[in-house]
Amino acid sequence: MVAGAAVMLALPALAQDVTITFWGSYGNGGNSTQQDALNNTLIPAFEAAHPGIKVQYVDVPYDSLLQKLTTSAAGGELPDLVRADLGWVPQFAKLGVLVPLSDAMADFQELADKTYPGVLATNLYKGKYYGLPLDTNTRVLVTSQEALDAAGLSAPPATFDELKASAGKLKEAGISVFADGGLGAWNIMPWIWSGGGDITDPELTKSTGYLDSAQNVATIQMLVDLYNAGQIPNLIIGNQGATGTSDGLPSAEYANIFDGPWMAGIWKDQYPDFTPIYASVPAGPGGSVSVVGGEDIVVTASSPNQEAALEFVRFTQSELFQVEMVKTGQMTVLPAYAEQQNAIAPFYATFAEQLKTAKNRLAISSASKVDGILNTELTAAFKGEVSVQDALTKAAGQIDALLAEENS
Repeated sequence: MVAGAAVMLALPALAQDVTITFWGSYGNGGNSTQQDALNNTLIPAFEAAHPGIKVQYVDVPYDSLLQKLTTSAAGGELPDLVRADLGWVPQFAKLGVLVPLSDAMADFQELADKTYPGVLATNLYKGKYYGLPLDTNTRVLVTSQEALDAAGLSAPPATFDELKASAGKLKEAGISVFADGGLGAWNIMPWIWSGGGDITDPELTKSTGYLDSAQNVATIQMLVDLYNAGQIPNLIIGNQGATGTSDGLPSAEYANIFDGPWMAGIWKDQYPDFTPIYASVPAGPGGSVSVVGGEDIVVTASSPNQEAALEFVRFTQSELFQVEMVKTGQMTVLPAYAEQQNAIAPFYATFAEQLKTAKNRLAISSASKVDGILNTELTAAFKGEVSVQDALTKAAGQIDALLAEENS
């Protein structure tokens, strides 16, 4: 454990003992495994190596954490450290309540260079990094072997063309080729990026000319055509009566979905006889590109114990922390530990490979509004109320307004 040991060397005690508070949702939904690993193994190891620093972890249900953080930020009552959903980092960076780690840590670049680029990018806001990756995930193609067998198919679709070609055979067997639960960035960006498109320019200044590009029109039209052919169920436009993907795949109602590594445990309990096939997102003109998910660790600007908090941030990047959390069902943010991860859970290998090209959603404080825009305008296109071109053009104009406000 060379890398972990380097971080775990005992440091001189601080001049005055301090207690740093750390908010997160490791125990969300009763997931005691992750919270127990943190409280019983990792925090004691950190405290033993850092005399004078105590860590008080406070578990907050995920559904309540964002509101609690927002309220606490307004009242100046934030903790020292937060395990933040990656989509929240720009939002709180804009409020000025986070420490820019790229300024505060002399070794920031050394730590940053060891992480997956797409995961690191979730911490970037207006040229500065306000956190480091803590854990990660991505969406890959998950396929039902039963569905493939029913349609006489030998393997999951590796490309857009193979996806379209398989749709006819699956339809004859009464099986949808693909299903998803929405049209927000988490859902649609793997298709857009793999199709060779994007949602904005690299500088995040405009969407017009990017979201409504010819590449994106072709990609979304492919999905709309499959929808119109009855090969993508109306779950994608929000029909709550449709079978959810977590049930539709193991029952072979759906052949393929995009989903994350957390589904393995769910299916093991609910569908013990189902063995999912994991593969890369089908490649289009832009290759196979998915979307980054996960959490980052941030230090609050109001923390009176920033030096101690930064030491804990460093600890989260260690081999000990990363590998211990892999054992609880999380994915490491450090490629150096991918082999150890794969030995613990072999199916993670597909996700680790996908992370090499995975990208972050828009790093703006109004990212949730972008989701709403995409869902609304693309739903109209799927329903046939407007053309795909018009839907994307309208969405791009609305996103332009958000970007102008962001950059004002």
